[in-house]
Order: sequence, then C-alpha cells, then structure tokens
Amino acid sequence: MLPLLARVILASRYLLAFFFLGLVASLGLYAIRFAAKLWKLAQGVTEMAEDDFLIAVLHLVDAALIASLVVIVALASFDSLVGRLNRDEADDDLRWVSATDHSNLKIKVATAIVAISSIHLLQVFLKVESYPEAAVFWQVVIHMVFVVGAVLLGLQDWIGRLGKNAGKPK
Repeated sequence: MLPLLARVILASRYLLAFFFLGLVASLGLYAIRFAAKLWKLAQGVTEMAEDDFLIAVLHLVDAALIASLVVIVALASFDSLVGRLNRDEADDDLRWVSATDHSNLKIKVATAIVAISSIHLLQVFLKVESYPEAAVFWQVVIHMVFVVGAVLLGLQDWIGRLGKNAGKPK
C-alpha cells in the first residue's frame, strides 16, 4: 500500500502543470495590457508633463518586473517540482534553471517584491501632494516590511550556507 501511495503522491506533481500553464496564460494577458499602456504612452509622448511621463515609464518598469517574477516562479517551480524528475542528463534546455533552488527562489521573489514596492513608492513620492499623509505613511511602512523580510530571508540563506559549509573540508 505504501509504494502505491508514494507513486500517487509523486504523480500528483503533474497537476502543478495546470497552474504553470495558467501563469503563462496570465503572462500573455499581462503582455496585452503592457502593449496597451505602451501605445497610450507613445500617443501622448509629446504632450505629457515630464512627471507624468516618468510615472508612465515607471508603470512599464513595474509591469516588466511583475512579468519577470511570474517567469521566475513558473520556470523554477516547474523545473524543481515537475521537470527535474523526468530529465535525462543529456537534456540541457533548462539546465540553468536547475541552479535555482527553493532558497534562491525565495530570495529572488523577495527581491522582486522589494523592487516592485520601490517603484510604487517612487510613484507616490513623485505625486506626494495628491496622497493623504496617512496613505504615504502606510506605503513606507509596508515597503519597509518587504525590505526587512527580504533582508531576513537573505540572512537566513547566508546562515544556512554557512552551516552546510561548516562540515565540509576546505
């Protein structure tokens, strides 16, 4: 009974493929929204105020970071949870993704979230007069929570690597 249960649980990882395909589909939809924003920016490039143009460009940077985050999560998760178990040694297509372990993935995601939060905060600072003081305060607090979380994840990873390397001969 135990070997059958183990095979069923291991085979269940293929259900994750549906989620990864959903991420790819959402990335395609997000690309359409990105193209619409880019088109709107191109149409108003000569009439827009400098600050408004900068904010629009920051929206595009934000979209690119979010899209990158989706790709990082989808590729690394697929490779580590689905693809790696079926890969032959000769299959080098996703070899570079294999270097992304869960710890590394968490740090990349945290870094992307901090970058996205930074862009949102910069957009607020560029038009700070149009935001209530409490909203600006909470934006800064939330951003600092993301920064502290990312630093703590990095510290945790560093301590974990030190522990792993402590038993290895130099």
